[in-house]
Amino acid sequence: MAPSPVNNNIVRVSELKAGQPQGFKVAPDASERQMAASELGLVAVKKLQFEGSLEPFGDADWILNARLGATVVQNCVVSLEPVTTRIDEAVQRTFVAALPDVLDGDEFEMPDDETVEQLPHEIDLSVVMIEALTLALPLYPRAEGVEAPNMNFTEPGKTALRNEDLKPFAGLAEFKTKLENGEE
Repeated sequence: MAPSPVNNNIVRVSELKAGQPQGFKVAPDASERQMAASELGLVAVKKLQFEGSLEPFGDADWILNARLGATVVQNCVVSLEPVTTRIDEAVQRTFVAALPDVLDGDEFEMPDDETVEQLPHEIDLSVVMIEALTLALPLYPRAEGVEAPNMNFTEPGKTALRNEDLKPFAGLAEFKTKLENGEE
């Protein structure tokens, strides 16, 4: 049986039918995409769709399995030219009624599975979609053919550190050749 789609972006957990998957599709309109672009510091979000299902897991837990599809425009980190990126990501979240105890005295231990979250009264699919989009964005978008400039920063009167200086074994081959040729 195919899951029935949710008509709005907020799913009330109390209204989910036990034992039955609940399908959803979130496709923001142009104004909602522009708000998302503004919120995330993007030039534009041309396309955005989040589609999947909430499936029962155990007695009171739910797993969200979805596909995020987006086309975003960001500024190149070097030239500030617009860079268009296509994103197609699988998204999974596990909403559990009782999170395992992660506090041990005064210390906090991160759970191994970062997709596990406390089951809220309502699941806002738009929030999950924007979070997934944020995590999928390229951190340093670069226009095709654009290289980062070689910049040197140092105190006046001192020689700037070069990339070659950070490779301590690079000079060994040259030194070995000099030794073999009796130049040293």
